Amino acid sequence: AGAPLLGSIPLESTVAAGGDAGEPSALGDGPAAQAFRSIAAQLHDEIVPPRQMAGCSARLPAADATTAVAAPVRIDWSRFTTDGAPRAVRPADAGAANPATATVRVRAPLLDRLVNQAGEVSITRTRMESNVAQLRVSLRELTENLDRLRRQLRDIEIQADTQIASRMEASRSSAVEFDPLEMDRFTRFQELTRMMAESVNDVATVQRSLQQTAQSAEDEMVAQARLTRGLQEDLLRARMVPFDALSERLYRVVRQAAKETGVQVRLNVEGGAIELDRSVLDRMTGAFEHLLRNAVVHGIESADVRRAQDKDPVGTIDVSLTQQGNEVRMQIRDDGQGLDLQRIEAKARRNGLVPADTQPTDAELANLIFTPGFSTAEEVTELAGRGVGMDVVRADVTGLGGRIETASAPGRGTAFTLLLPLTTAVTRVVQLRCGELTVAVPASLVEVVRRVPTTEVEQAYLSGQYRDGVNDVPFFWLGSLLQASTHGVLVGKTTQILLVRSAEQRVALHVDQVVGNQEVVVKNLGPQLARLPGLAGMSLLATGDVVPIYNPVALAAVYGQRPAAEAAPQVPTVVEEPEEVKAPLVLVVDDSLTVRRVTQRLLTREGFRVTVAKDGLDALEQLEVERPAVMLTDIEMPRMDGFDLLRNVRHDPRWQGLPVIMITSRIAQKHRDLATQLGANHYLGKPYDEEQLIGLIQQHIARTLPA
Repeated sequence: AGAPLLGSIPLESTVAAGGDAGEPSALGDGPAAQAFRSIAAQLHDEIVPPRQMAGCSARLPAADATTAVAAPVRIDWSRFTTDGAPRAVRPADAGAANPATATVRVRAPLLDRLVNQAGEVSITRTRMESNVAQLRVSLRELTENLDRLRRQLRDIEIQADTQIASRMEASRSSAVEFDPLEMDRFTRFQELTRMMAESVNDVATVQRSLQQTAQSAEDEMVAQARLTRGLQEDLLRARMVPFDALSERLYRVVRQAAKETGVQVRLNVEGGAIELDRSVLDRMTGAFEHLLRNAVVHGIESADVRRAQDKDPVGTIDVSLTQQGNEVRMQIRDDGQGLDLQRIEAKARRNGLVPADTQPTDAELANLIFTPGFSTAEEVTELAGRGVGMDVVRADVTGLGGRIETASAPGRGTAFTLLLPLTTAVTRVVQLRCGELTVAVPASLVEVVRRVPTTEVEQAYLSGQYRDGVNDVPFFWLGSLLQASTHGVLVGKTTQILLVRSAEQRVALHVDQVVGNQEVVVKNLGPQLARLPGLAGMSLLATGDVVPIYNPVALAAVYGQRPAAEAAPQVPTVVEEPEEVKAPLVLVVDDSLTVRRVTQRLLTREGFRVTVAKDGLDALEQLEVERPAVMLTDIEMPRMDGFDLLRNVRHDPRWQGLPVIMITSRIAQKHRDLATQLGANHYLGKPYDEEQLIGLIQQHIARTLPA
C-alpha cells in the first residue's frame, strides 16, 4: 500500500549492486557511492580495534574535501561474514547469560494466587500448631495418669506381699515341704499385679514414644514456619515494585495538565526507590494522578501572577516518599496559592453543607473538599469542576487501611499527606476484645500495652484525654469507635490500655482484653466493604473465626469527633464495678476420671460452672473455696466415701441446706434407705438419665434463687 519497489530508489539499488559485487569499488564514483564510502569508513573506525588499524588504509588528509571523500577505502568485508571469527559477545549479552541477573516474566494473577496459597499454607500451619499443642496437653494428662496408676499398682503389690507374710505363719504349722521364704508361691492375685505392672510399663513406653514424636513434630513445625515465612517474604518481595516505575506516568500527567491550563510546572520526585506492593500502587495510581492534576489546576498560578508575588514563574510540585515501619508516608506538596477557604465556605453554604448560624474552623473547611460532588471550579472542564475525585481519593486510601491529611497555607501552597501500607497480603496483628466483639489491629500500629489503675481510666473517661508522661493522648473506648457500646466496664483494680500510633497521630484505647498477636493473611474485602472507614481487611484465624482488621487512628478520625450532646453519654460520671453474674456452680464428686469428665462436659454444655473432686476429702476442700448450688456425689470412693461425705455436710451448719444428689451403681434398697436417712435429696443409679439429672439440678437451683 504505497511502499516503494526495490530499485525505485537510486541509493538502495546502488548499495544492492555493491553488495552483489562483493567490493566497494563496484559502487562507482557517484554521490551515493561517495556517501556510502564515507559511512563505511566511519564504521570501520568504530569496529576495527586500534591494533588492527595498521592493516587498513588510513583516511586521506583533509586538504581537499572532495578528494578525501571520493578516495577509495579498503574495508575487510570478511569481518561481517559468518565464515570468519566468531562475533564478540557484547556486554549486554554477557550480562543476560548470568543466572544471577536473569529475569522471568510472570503474570500478575499467577503471582497473586501464589501469595494467597502461601497464606493458606500459613493458616493451615497455625491450625497444626494448635493441634500439636493440644496433643501436648493430652500427653501431659497421660503422664499424670500413668504416675497415679503406678502409685496405685504399688499399693496393690504391697497388699499382695502382706498376704504372703500372713501365710508364712500358717505354713510353719502345716506339713509343707518348702517355706514361703524358700520358694515363692504366687496366687492368681499376685500374677495379675505383675501382669498389670508389665502393662503399665508398656503404656509408659508408648507414652515416651508419643512425647518424642510430639517434640519432633514441634521442631518440624518451627522449621516449617521459618520456611513458610521465608517463602511469603520472597513472594511479597516479588510483588514489590519501586515507585519510580510510576514516575514517567506522573510526569506525563503533569505536563498534559500544565499544557491545558497554560501554567509552567516542575515535578520533583524524592524517594522513588522505595518499593510498594504492586496491588497498592495499582489501586492508588488514579488517586496520585488526581492529586497532581488538582495541584496544577487549583494550586499553581500563572507565570504573571507568580512574578507579581515574587515567586519563581515555574511552579513546583514535590512528591516525597519515606518509609515508617510497615507504612509509606507520601506527601504531595505544591508552592501555589493554597486552598481558597473563603470560596470553599461560600460554596459549602450555597450547597447547604454548612449551617448559616455556625462558623466552621479552617480544618473543617479543608475537610469539605472530600465531600462527594463538591468543587470550587467556576466552570466544568476536562480537568476540574465535576466534583468527582477527592472523595474517591479518600475512599481509595481508607480502603487500603491508610489515611490522608491536608495542610494548607494561603499563598504558600497545599500539602496532602498519604499514609499507605507497604503490602496488603500478610501482616502481624494484635487481637483485642471489647465486650462481645473480637477485632484485630496491625501490630505495627501498637506502640505499647499497659495495665493502669482504674482511677486513671475513670479520669480519662471524664476528660477524654489519657496522660502519657507529659503528653495528653486522645482517649477512646474501642467499642465506641466500632459503634457497639458507649463505654467499657471497669472491673478490678487495673485495666488494659493500648497506645496506638499512625504517623504522627496517637490515640489511647481502653479494651477488655488483649488476646495476643499472630501473623495472619489479609483477605480481600470486596467492593461491598472496601469503602468502610478504618477497615483494613479481614482474616481467618486458626480456629476458623473471621476477625476484622481495623486502623483505630482512622476510626478515631471519623467517629471520634462527635457533637457534645451526642458524646455526653460516652463519658460516664462514675464507673462502678458491677457485680458479676456467674452461672450456678455444680460440684461433681467421683473417683472415676471418666465419670467426672463426662458429667463436667454435660453440665458445661448446659451452661453451668463445674468443679470436680476425686473423693470426699477433696470435696470438703472444694466446699471451703466456694459454695456450690448443687453437689453430685458417688458412694464408693477412697479416703472418704459418699456416706461419710454426706454426714460431714449435714453436720456443718454452713452446708445443711446444700442439695445433694447421689449417683451410684449401688441401687439396692438398703443403700437407698441409708442415703435418705443421712439427708440425700435424690438417689440416682448409674448410668443416669441426662435429662432427669439436668431437670433435678435446675429444680434445686430455682428454689435457691430469690423471687
